[in-house]
Amino acid sequence: MERIPMTASGFKALEDEVNRLKNVERHEVIKAIAEARAHGDLSENAEYHAAKERQSFIEGRVIELEDQIGRAEVIDVSKMSGSTVKFGATVTMVDEDTDEERKYQIVGDVESDAKHGRISLSSPIARALIGKGKGDTVEVSSPGGTRSYEILKVEFV
Repeated sequence: MERIPMTASGFKALEDEVNRLKNVERHEVIKAIAEARAHGDLSENAEYHAAKERQSFIEGRVIELEDQIGRAEVIDVSKMSGSTVKFGATVTMVDEDTDEERKYQIVGDVESDAKHGRISLSSPIARALIGKGKGDTVEVSSPGGTRSYEILKVEFV
């Protein structure tokens, strides 16, 4: 069974989602199915079919999340330190072509969210950053071509 590395906040987010699905969404979809059944003929009842589809999605997502929680290897980033990039590090870097600063935290696959500055450990940027330190330059292949970044800061928050 392969362990899934994740931060404590990522683990909590998974637990919160499972609780919401089990304690709120399940009950809502059960009510929606009961309401749709009351409308009569189920073979042509779009509300019924939509509610059953939603129920199937919820149950599948609960199974998926419970599997991830069961295989989680929670890493407490606040107890980490060092000057090189590794899992949990928050890296501030600058694009050498555009001088645009970016800040990313390296997290597990299931908790990555690039819009919020959380990139997956297996992403091309994270793989290029691992093991590097402040002042190092990394080259990352992207769909738009190769980009060069200089690491300005490595911190564990």
